[in-house]
Amino acid sequence: MPPSRSAPARRKVLTADRELALLRGLIEAASRGPGVEPLAAAAARMITDATGTDVCFVHVLDDTERSLTLTGATPPFDREVGKIRLPLGHGISGWVASNRQPVVISHDKESDPRYLPFESLRGSDFTSMVSVPMQTDPGGLVGVLNVHTVHRREFTDRDVELLLVIGRLIAGALHQARLHRQLVARERAHENFVEQVIQAQELERRRLAADIHDGISQRLVTLSYWLDAAARAVADGAGRPSKFAVDHLAKARELVDLTLQEARAAIGGLRPPVLDDLGLAGGLASLAGSIPEPGIEIDLAQDRLPDHIELALYRIAQECLQNVVKHARASRARLTFAVVRDGDTEFARLEIVDDGIGFDTFEHPLGSDEMGGYGLLSMAERAEIVGGRLHIRSRPGAGTAVTATIPLTSS
Repeated sequence: MPPSRSAPARRKVLTADRELALLRGLIEAASRGPGVEPLAAAAARMITDATGTDVCFVHVLDDTERSLTLTGATPPFDREVGKIRLPLGHGISGWVASNRQPVVISHDKESDPRYLPFESLRGSDFTSMVSVPMQTDPGGLVGVLNVHTVHRREFTDRDVELLLVIGRLIAGALHQARLHRQLVARERAHENFVEQVIQAQELERRRLAADIHDGISQRLVTLSYWLDAAARAVADGAGRPSKFAVDHLAKARELVDLTLQEARAAIGGLRPPVLDDLGLAGGLASLAGSIPEPGIEIDLAQDRLPDHIELALYRIAQECLQNVVKHARASRARLTFAVVRDGDTEFARLEIVDDGIGFDTFEHPLGSDEMGGYGLLSMAERAEIVGGRLHIRSRPGAGTAVTATIPLTSS
C-alpha cells in the first residue's frame, strides 16, 4: 500500500551510483547538439528517474531576461512546453530566479504566498517540491529547475546541494544552447534583411529600367525616325541639298544611335530582360550563345530561384565568361547550373570550367591587385551578399574552374 501523502519520507535523493549515472547522462545529452528544448526535455526525464521524484520542470530564462518559459518537462506535462510563461518575481520559480536562492516546500505549498498555481500543471496533485536556480559563469542565471513529489518528502540540505550542482551542470549546456539559438536567429534575421534589401533594389532597378525603356528609349526611337525623315526631305528637296545640313543630320543620327545603345545597355545593367523572359536557365543559355569563341557547352537545370539569387548567378556567369573570352585563351569551356542537396539544405550551384592558361591562385589570391581586371572579387562579393561562396580552382597551364554555391532552403 502506498504511503499517505501526509507521511514524510526521508531518503537521499541519489545514491552515489545513481548520481554518477545521472551526471553521465546529462553530459551525453549536452553533447548531442545545441538545441535548448531537447536538452531540457532529456534533463527533466533523467532527473525524475534518478531522483525518484514524480515530475520535473525546467524553466529557462527567455532572451528578454524578464520571464521564464517552461522548456522541458516530464510527460504528460511536456505538452505544456512553450505555453507556460512566468515573469521574474512571480510564483515560486519566479522568486527563485529573482533571488537566486533555492526553495524547499515539504507540504501545504498553497499557504506559501509566493505560490502561483497553473491549472494545466496540476499543482494540487503534488505535495513536496524543491526549486533551485540554474546558474553558470559567465552566463549568470539561465533558468530554474523544479522537482515535485506526489507524496510528502523531507528534502535534506545535501539533496538541495546536489540539485544545485545538477542545475549548474545543465545551466552550462543550456547557456551554450541559448547562445547558439540567438546566433542562428541573428544570422536568419541578417539573411532576411539582406534578401529584403536586394529585393527592394531589384524592384527599383526594374522600375528604372521600365522608365528608361518606356520614356527615354521610345523618345530616342521616335527622334531617330524624324531624323531619317528629315534626311530624306533634304535629299528629295528642290535644288542641291546643303552638305552642311546632310553632315549634321548624319551626325545627329549617329548620336541618337549611340545614345539608344547606351540606354539599352543601362536597361540590361539594371535588370537583364532575358531573366524575366526566359528565367535563369534561358538567360545563361542566351549568355553562352552570345559568345562566338570559345564554344561554350551548357548543362542547365530549369529550376526557378528567387529573383535576387537568379540575378547574382547571372552576373557571376556574365563576369566569368568575360574572363574566359578576354584572359583565358581557352579552346573550350563548360557552363553548368544545378540545384543540389547536401543533407537538409538545398544549394544552387553554378560552375564555369575552361581549358585555358590558368593562373597561380597562391601568387594571385582573390582580391589581389593583379587580379583586379578579372573581376574575381566582384564575383565573390555577389555570392557572399546572398549567403553563398565562390570557389576558384586554377593553376598555370591547367585551366580554371569557378564555382558559386548559394544555399536555398534549410530545414
